[in-house]
Formats: sequence, structure tokens, C-alpha cells
Amino acid sequence: MTEPRPRKKDPTGTSFPWGPLPADLRRLDREMAQGLGFPSLTDAEFSRLRDWVEKESGIHLTDAKRGLVMGRLAKRVRAVGATGFGAYIERALGSAGPEERARLLDALCTNETHFFREIHHFDFLEKRVFPSWRVTGTTGRIPRHIRAWSAACSTGEEPYTLAMVLLKNFPRSSGWSVEVLGTDLSGHALQRAAAAVWPIEKAAEIPSAFLKSFMRRGTGPEEGKMKAGPEIREAVHFLRLNLCAEVYPVSGAFDLIFCRNVLIYFNWDTKRKVIGRLLSHLAPTGYFFSGHAESLNELSNVVTTLQPTVYRPLRTADSTDPTREAP
Repeated sequence: MTEPRPRKKDPTGTSFPWGPLPADLRRLDREMAQGLGFPSLTDAEFSRLRDWVEKESGIHLTDAKRGLVMGRLAKRVRAVGATGFGAYIERALGSAGPEERARLLDALCTNETHFFREIHHFDFLEKRVFPSWRVTGTTGRIPRHIRAWSAACSTGEEPYTLAMVLLKNFPRSSGWSVEVLGTDLSGHALQRAAAAVWPIEKAAEIPSAFLKSFMRRGTGPEEGKMKAGPEIREAVHFLRLNLCAEVYPVSGAFDLIFCRNVLIYFNWDTKRKVIGRLLSHLAPTGYFFSGHAESLNELSNVVTTLQPTVYRPLRTADSTDPTREAP
């Protein structure tokens, strides 16, 4: 049983369980718009933008996100010289070319991510999957080539984490090869991912053994920065991909697919379609990982749960699967 959600209080001191009431949201939105120097988004403008964003990306924007949307779009409004949010939306969805629509989506995408996020997933791989892969690879029962896909990879921390974990356990010196694909809707995030440079503070997220083996500290003009080393940069490549597209421009099967902390932004129908398309690219003996707040229990007809947020295709997983969590 889950813990009851803490009750919040509005500025007048009245308690309510699920966040601000509509009247409070509208007041907060007006105050934010005034601070940004633009009129607040009207219901019609927000509805038009919300419908377009959901159609293009699958992301569902609730009324509670209106203030967040205004905050993130303000920079684009100023950049194009629009008189306000409504004028910008009219231009971006109307006369502007695809470049501005891509920038609009970039502005709305949440690109927060970390190295070794949800560490239990990597513990699962190292303790319960990799040992059998080593045996079957050594005996020639499977090719010694591993493919992993990090969907919605943001600025690259996740695919580089996968590359570090895989190369540590399956080094090239032992005859293995590793390929990691990172995809995201945001072109701006992918540019940062491909550059593979982060503030040195990010080093604190990486266990020391991995940090020493795979990362480089900047010196001179690059002081205060960290860059991925050549071994993992060679293993990772990136591709812009919309998870809501009918067909994904990727080929071949993947042994691991990570799609974490993005499914929560989709409605049920979009989520079902996205998972189905991703699973069509998963090897029959592969593993699918979702985020800690994302459950695939509704899809028990296509996947089986090995442990929370770790799944295998139903066509191959059964009760004797050695990686299944004991009841």
C-alpha cells in the first residue's frame, strides 16, 4: 500500500490534497506571465499548443503545466520578436518552418538525467544477466556482440553509462564488441550528448572505477569540465528519433532497451503503441527497462516482469527464467 500523498496548502492557508486549485493555478500563471513581460496564455492558445505537442511527441500537457510552458517558451518568444505567447504559437505552428517547430519541442522537453541513474538496473545486469552472457559467448552459442538502445537519452548520460558498464564486463581484449544507440526527440540535447562534455561536478555521479577508466578531466581552457574517453565515445552513436513516429529508423535487434522516465508523459494509448514499437526491436532473449514510476503491468500479454521495471518478451520468458525475481 502506498503512503498517502502529503497535503499541501495554498497561499490563503486552505489545505488541498493534490496541488493548487484551478483558481490558484490561474493566479500563479498570471503572475508568472507578468514577470516574463507577456500576457498569459489563453485557454484557446494553450489548448492549440497542447493538442499539437501531443500529436507530435506524445507528451500530454495538463493545465497544471501552463506556467511551466510559459517559462520555457519565453526565450523563443523573445528570440523571434513575437509580441506574446499567442503570437509566437501562431507563427511557430503556422508560417514558420520545421526548424522553429523543432526548437519549440526542444524548449518543452525535460532533459534532466544522470549517470548511473536507478543503479539497481545495472546491479541486475551485472549480477543476473552478464554471467550467462559470458558463458554463452565463450562457448559460441551467441555472437560476442552486444547492442543496447537508450531511448529518450537526453544529453547522453544514460547511453555513456551503458557503454561503461558493458565495456567493463565485456572488454574488447576478450573479443567482445559493444554498440550503444542513444535517441531523443530534442536535437539540442543530442548535440550536447554527441559532444560528450559535462561540468566536472557530474563526476560525483560515477563510481570511481568507471570514472578512472572511461572519463577524462579537462585541463587548461577545459578546466572544470569532464569528457567521455575515446573508448566509450567510439561505442556510442546518436540519432534523432520521435517515439511517436509510426516507424523507427533503426535496424536489427537490441539485447537491451532502456526507455526510462519518458513513458509517464504519454497517455495510455500512446504508451501502448510506443512500447509495442520498441519491443519489436528487442531481441527475443533481450531485456526491457522502464523508469521507477513506470509500470508495464497492463501489458502482461506481451511482457513478463522479472523484477519491478525489468521485463522480457513474453514469447521467451517463463517461470524458469534464471533472471526472474524470486516470489
